[in-house]
Amino acid sequence: MKPEAKLKRVLGEGRFLVLRELEYDNGSGPRLWEACDRNGTGSAAFILARIVPDDEILLVRQFRPPAGRLMLEFPAGLIDPGETAEQTAVRELYEETGYCGRVLGCSRPGWSSPGLTGETICMVRMEIDGDACRGRRIEPHPEENERIEVFRVKRSGLAEFVAAQEAEGVGIDTKIYTYLAGMA
Repeated sequence: MKPEAKLKRVLGEGRFLVLRELEYDNGSGPRLWEACDRNGTGSAAFILARIVPDDEILLVRQFRPPAGRLMLEFPAGLIDPGETAEQTAVRELYEETGYCGRVLGCSRPGWSSPGLTGETICMVRMEIDGDACRGRRIEPHPEENERIEVFRVKRSGLAEFVAAQEAEGVGIDTKIYTYLAGMA
């Protein structure tokens, strides 16, 4: 038997999120589970943007109310209806950082917190021509309610940069830790 979750009832709904009670049976009898999902889209993309030949990556820092703190993250955003993950990445990279780049590849959708939400996320790898950026003022184009700081970080100094952010009380998105582990 293949387990399947079915909506039992909606427990609450806000402007951005909906809380659902799901019913499922994994072979040990019927059970209930609570899940939180976004209203509208259920998919997002995060951008692993590498600046060449400088061997830097782009990170952003912004306040995240659910975490109650500033968070260090890769640039990211929700996939709008009719958009691909790659299109979202190009748009969000420009909005959040002011940089333009070319897409190198995109992962299949994966789940970052499947015990909480059904939201999927794709990793889009992008490359930015650092030579074309030299001497130019790069300005982010955030949405009205966004306050985003942009960091160009040498890959060779990423672990130290992350440790310094942590020491200042900044939360670190687990995707950054995963990236660091892959560099080891």
